[in-house]
Amino acid sequence: MNNVLHLVGLSRKAGRLAVGEAPVGDACRTRTAKLILVAADAAENTAARAAHLAGQSDTLWLTVPFTKAELGSAVGRASCAVLAMTDVGLASALAEKLAWEDAERYGPVAQTLKQRAQKALERQKEQRALEKKRQAARRKPWAPPAGGKDAGAQKNNGRKKPSRRHEK
Repeated sequence: MNNVLHLVGLSRKAGRLAVGEAPVGDACRTRTAKLILVAADAAENTAARAAHLAGQSDTLWLTVPFTKAELGSAVGRASCAVLAMTDVGLASALAEKLAWEDAERYGPVAQTLKQRAQKALERQKEQRALEKKRQAARRKPWAPPAGGKDAGAQKNNGRKKPSRRHEK
């Protein structure tokens, strides 16, 4: 199986893939779709709908060199004409693999997705650093218990504990 189809299957297992026209439309409306993939033998109407959804949500879309049956087998179905990847890193990797095979056709999309993936990674790093700072601010530094060495004497009102040696 092709590396591109492996990435499609991996994104399905990770839960980062919308399969079919209705889920792809939902992903585009909620702006979670990062890349729409259309099968090579998909109907013209399906490709037009995918282009329309991509235009509405500022999502990139590609016609991939795989049939509906090949895409369907990668996602565990009989056939699949439209997919939407919802993870920008996986979408970037997939577009990069396609660009290796046909740089003229898929190269610009791969570059755009690579830039988006880098921006998303930077945002994630900044968010993690902020969360670390927040947690560090919540932690209080260690301090010895109040009262110091004389804390035990104060509890007994200044009296020493009687020795048990002489008790019999």
